[in-house]
Amino acid sequence: MPVPADAPILTSNAMRAAEAMCAASGTPLSELMERAGAAVADTAWRMAAGAPILILCGPGNNGGDGYVAARRLAARGATVRVAALASPTTELALAARARWDGPVEALDADTAPAPLIVDALFGVGLTRPLADGLADILRRFAGRRVLAVDVPSGVDGDGIASWTPPLPADVTVALGALKFAHVLLPAAATCGRVLLAPIGIDADRRIRTIATPTTGAAPRADTHKFSRGMVVVRAGDMPGAAGLAAAAALRAGAGYVVLSGTRQAPLHAIIAEGGDSYAERLRDRRIGAVILGPGYPAGPALDSDIAAALDSGKPLVLDAAAIDAALPRLSGRSGKAILTPHAGEFARAFPDIEGDKIHRAMTAASRTGAVVVYKGADTVIASPDCRVVAAWPGSSWLATAGTGDVLAGACGAMLARGGDAFDAAVAAVGWHIARATRIGPGLVADDLVADDLVRE
Repeated sequence: MPVPADAPILTSNAMRAAEAMCAASGTPLSELMERAGAAVADTAWRMAAGAPILILCGPGNNGGDGYVAARRLAARGATVRVAALASPTTELALAARARWDGPVEALDADTAPAPLIVDALFGVGLTRPLADGLADILRRFAGRRVLAVDVPSGVDGDGIASWTPPLPADVTVALGALKFAHVLLPAAATCGRVLLAPIGIDADRRIRTIATPTTGAAPRADTHKFSRGMVVVRAGDMPGAAGLAAAAALRAGAGYVVLSGTRQAPLHAIIAEGGDSYAERLRDRRIGAVILGPGYPAGPALDSDIAAALDSGKPLVLDAAAIDAALPRLSGRSGKAILTPHAGEFARAFPDIEGDKIHRAMTAASRTGAVVVYKGADTVIASPDCRVVAAWPGSSWLATAGTGDVLAGACGAMLARGGDAFDAAVAAVGWHIARATRIGPGLVADDLVADDLVRE
């Protein structure tokens, strides 16, 4: 049950709607619960490896999944106990409880732990933090292996509220589809390893996980440097950042890269152009993407260069201060653009947009008409037509200066090839994560564009 590439991600309401549609098409909800409980039992069986299991059941359908899992584990010969917070309150949970013929303990301060704890208390149905008394009881199980059913109890399934669960999971079994809590921080960090149980839900895939990054196919035999994509990177007061973006554009597959505004290129293959050649360079019809923002502070110079780039009609990658500078003229512009803000830049550019990270990115993309790469450990990529990819888990080694400049360069390379800007942004993020994962400890931004990484 590993999470496959392009797995669907749903809100809690969307999941309930998908379940209702499944039932309307002829699959009873009781069958979905049976499948969910079977998936939990299979995972618990492997995690316990013969050790005793304690299943904590809540009053709703999450608890019903727990009763099904208990029955199936007992049938396999597992040593399993059930501790209930309260009696079932839904028809499905009542039926599942009736089919469990073992004892049910009260979940309280006297409940003895077990080597494996299965948390089937609330799942995504919880809309508030756990009561202090229950949280204290659950904290007593800290240090044990924990398997959560759908999400750890006390986590907001939609990833909006930052409640801290008293019992973070080592493994979480997502039922039918991933939820926002599985891919957005801080909730995602409490879910441990996430597995996906395909219980028969036909889920909308407009919001999905990132595909497994690949090295990509070799260029066609008739390919030349300009058909692979020409990228212009405009340097500002800190040309080193623009140099990182330019080097990344080459490493990510661009065939021709111009670094405008400086005569210092990080690689011999990059064309460094100082002086006042920028406006003239933008008239080159072969340009597939222009990158602005890395190392370029806000001010009249940036405003002028943004205006020239917008007037040229070329596809754009805008990072850092260039996002704010371009916003007044960006909305409704024909052509392609990718914005790459981190959290602080996003808040500055879109101070009125609220909600979870996925919907904030979607709103910003709709408003600007651009693809938005909302960066972070839980990067979200959104297009104006409401397609979304969540790139969790990324690489925490990317939390260092300059890696955002590298991502901008990769976006430019993918965008310069032509085709869909959203697909280009998704490919760039995948490339970025894959390279960071290969490097690991000690990563600095320069490593992402280093020759020795290419030749490994």
